[in-house]
Amino acid sequence: MCTVSYINTNGVVIITSNRDEKVIRPEAISPRNYFHKGKNITYPKDPKAGGTWFAIDEYGNVVVLLNGGIEKHKPKFSYRKSRGLIALDIIADASPKDFWQQINLEDIEPFTLVLFQDSMLYELIWDGLEKRTRPLDESQNHIWSSVTLYSAEVRKERASWFVDFLQDKKEISASEMLSFHQNTKREDSENGLVINRENNLKTLNVTQAIIQQNKGTMQYYDLLNAQYFSTSFISI
Repeated sequence: MCTVSYINTNGVVIITSNRDEKVIRPEAISPRNYFHKGKNITYPKDPKAGGTWFAIDEYGNVVVLLNGGIEKHKPKFSYRKSRGLIALDIIADASPKDFWQQINLEDIEPFTLVLFQDSMLYELIWDGLEKRTRPLDESQNHIWSSVTLYSAEVRKERASWFVDFLQDKKEISASEMLSFHQNTKREDSENGLVINRENNLKTLNVTQAIIQQNKGTMQYYDLLNAQYFSTSFISI
């Protein structure tokens, strides 16, 4: 939920997310299929709140959550609802993009959603006061880093790593993107793509969705327990 990349390589969309979280948080439940509001949705589950940071539905739509909106905020003691549950509410709707316009986000902590729906890409931001909707060029490549963990300078530097990695590559595979997310600046435990800040805050897992024509695949790497999960389906 804290580093997200989007790649479109010859019509194959690859979305990859590193989840940085406090190690005291209960371990996530590996991805599985759930039935919500008439839709089959595959996602890893946060057992604490029951929500998710990464989900793909039976139509090949994907939503990925990053903590924070435009800039780093000062968290309140409590909020009305978990952001992970909000992400699940949105992907469970018949049209996630339209539901984003309707959902009440009052007393919800700021967040950013990367939404891939009907072969179109959007950045959806709740800054604590208002929603921001930004259509993105789905044929281009994009990267995000959470504003709550990474300064503007570090986010810019991480974006440069992404550009350098992709330079001169006409095609890129899902495995190469996993390598980028797991190995880039590994020696930098503070701001590399896999972090370990004083054994308190770590990159716990990497989740990836691959959308190709009518086939969807989710891959999940539990970095703490060295476990791997993969599932594929034919989208409707």
